[in-house]
Amino acid sequence: MADRTFLDWPFFADRHRAFAADIEAWAGANGDVLNLHGDHDLDGDCRRILKALADGGWLRNAVPDADGRLDVRTLCLTRETLARRSGLADFVFAMQGLGSGPISLFGTDHQKAGWLPGVAAGETIAAFALSEPEAGSDVAALSATARREGDGWVLDGVKTFISNGGLADRYVVFARTGEGEGARGLSAFVVDADTPGFEVVERIPLMAAHPLATIRFTACRIDGDRILGAPGEGFRIAMATLDVFRSTVAAAALGFSRRAFDEAASRTVARHLFGAPMSDLQLVQAALADMALKIDASALLIYRAAWLKDQGAPRVTREAAMAKLYATDEAQQVIDAAVQLFGGLGVVSGHPVERLYREIRALRIYEGASEVQKIVIARQVLAGMGGGG
Repeated sequence: MADRTFLDWPFFADRHRAFAADIEAWAGANGDVLNLHGDHDLDGDCRRILKALADGGWLRNAVPDADGRLDVRTLCLTRETLARRSGLADFVFAMQGLGSGPISLFGTDHQKAGWLPGVAAGETIAAFALSEPEAGSDVAALSATARREGDGWVLDGVKTFISNGGLADRYVVFARTGEGEGARGLSAFVVDADTPGFEVVERIPLMAAHPLATIRFTACRIDGDRILGAPGEGFRIAMATLDVFRSTVAAAALGFSRRAFDEAASRTVARHLFGAPMSDLQLVQAALADMALKIDASALLIYRAAWLKDQGAPRVTREAAMAKLYATDEAQQVIDAAVQLFGGLGVVSGHPVERLYREIRALRIYEGASEVQKIVIARQVLAGMGGGG
């Protein structure tokens, strides 16, 4: 059983503690669907998980509540709990949030009312289309274009490494509209998958099965009301969305870490070496201590960032970047240590720690690679001192 004492920290209200207990109980009772990994029917497994999450009411937390707020602590608790059980279940929930995040944060009341209920009900699968073949971390270098034509827009260009690509019903797409150079000339649009001119070029297989694709827009015409915010606000929309969801990526990594620690600790207690439990060996105890330290430090950074955002901080760029960088990098180390403690069994295909080893690697890349987070943190620190970029 994963450590739950962190719920006593002052970052949480009683409603968060009650929520954590509820989703933990649901996850324990729905092991059948959370044991789906997409190994043989990726799209089908994603849809089955989506339905289970919708039926359980958990997808309602991926969109704003009745007061128009996204509760970041609830998002993080959800992702941490799901990730401990299933990397694919975490992915399915996360993409409903990230894929609709720009609408939640910047959509008009009419756009939110028209598009978000389907996401919360699991009837609409969402996607966030930002990266391109030559522009991933450098968002300002996007080359996909959107030009005005009559009362609408026409999109052209290619996006790649798009999560839920080929599976999603609706995409938030970032394209260059030319109001200025670099980041100042981007806008955000909502595009349905059945729009003429939209094409899935290829599905991209990953080391841990998740739906990913390259998509293309060729003279893809959308109505004028499909733009989010004003023309030229796309970069701000993308960054503000990542400001919210980077903390949740860290929470997923924390869930992976907790599962790896639980598996390793149980193994060392149960297995005997040299006539005594492995856990009696000082080197094993040191490894477990290091793992526990990394987990608690990650949790502190994650829930600090989430708490600050929920308290109304307009931006938590520094805090979210720190959480994402530390939790994902250290989760890699925790999981590697777990594999080592399992020995040969740890690299057997399908073993829990072997799956975790494959699942964690992408989290250090998507939504801003670790190296990018270091740049973000440094710029925020220097800006606070009145210097630097």
